[in-house]
Amino acid sequence: MQSAGAPCVWGTRAATQGRPYESNYCYYSIVVELRLDIGCRALIVDLESITIEFGSQKALDGVSMQFAGGSMGLLGPNGAGKSTLLKTLLGFLTPKTGRGKVLGLDIRSQQLAIRQRVGYMPENDCHIPGMNAVSFVAYAGQLAGMKPKDSLQRAHEILHYVGLGEARYRNVETYSGGMKQRIKLAQALVHGPELIFLDEPTNGLDPKGRIEMLELIRDIWNGKGIHVILSTHLLPDVEWVCRDALVLHQGRRLAAQKIDDLKQSSGATFECRIKGDGDSFREQLRLLGCPVQDGEDGVMRVLLVNGLGSDSLLRIARDHGIQIRHLVPLKQSLEDVFLQVIGES
Repeated sequence: MQSAGAPCVWGTRAATQGRPYESNYCYYSIVVELRLDIGCRALIVDLESITIEFGSQKALDGVSMQFAGGSMGLLGPNGAGKSTLLKTLLGFLTPKTGRGKVLGLDIRSQQLAIRQRVGYMPENDCHIPGMNAVSFVAYAGQLAGMKPKDSLQRAHEILHYVGLGEARYRNVETYSGGMKQRIKLAQALVHGPELIFLDEPTNGLDPKGRIEMLELIRDIWNGKGIHVILSTHLLPDVEWVCRDALVLHQGRRLAAQKIDDLKQSSGATFECRIKGDGDSFREQLRLLGCPVQDGEDGVMRVLLVNGLGSDSLLRIARDHGIQIRHLVPLKQSLEDVFLQVIGES
């Protein structure tokens, strides 16, 4: 097994056999430095204390992250630094401080090599007027280093994969909003990347189109073996397709772990209805640091933190002569956890 920090030659085949829409077209080698995570896997993304400044404004403030592969969601409100982080990983922005590698390549000195091996679906439209879908996607492949013949063949295959096979000869400017999202995904996949960045991929999609896009994204990493980093403010999208999550707020990292672990670490939530002094009951919970939300018909939503369980509710009720008439544990959603993490910051 390769030791941490040892030089290693990664053979990079931009498209490999075994995937329904791919063909082999090139092979090259790049010498990289390999850093391993605790599980002895090469880190796909490895950042340490990255700071990006625009004038006096810090867009990223000492952000560190390690991504060992699979699928990760970048979460945060608008302006949190998600798009800035993606552009930094692609080498479009140079950090003021910190270090980072993507697929073992340095984000300061090997930007072009990174972009040959990474796909990027931007938030804004990126099509070229006057080009049909096949020409546009083939051109994107050539920009990534593919030969014209191979990029054209690949364009047909990838457009069928994303559901645009019947419309591939139409000019892109005639496409609907949902079709433009799909062609952005196609141009990000055409060169057979090992890692793909998706910036708000479900923007402007109707419910059916959103589900289809999310199913495509899930197949990309779960079926095709391409690592995915998904940036969005739509938390259900991340919960649907991602295994890990990184929470950003005002350019700082607030949390980074598996989504299931993130939910468990945030505490247990209960739906509760009582008979008695509700104000006293709420006050005792708040003294323990447990947020309480009032709902309809006298139902409270209580988040138990710091390892507290339902026995804490029963003890408070007993000590204050309160009857608990209804007590049901609720499954935490990623949105619940996100709001809690942002609120604590």
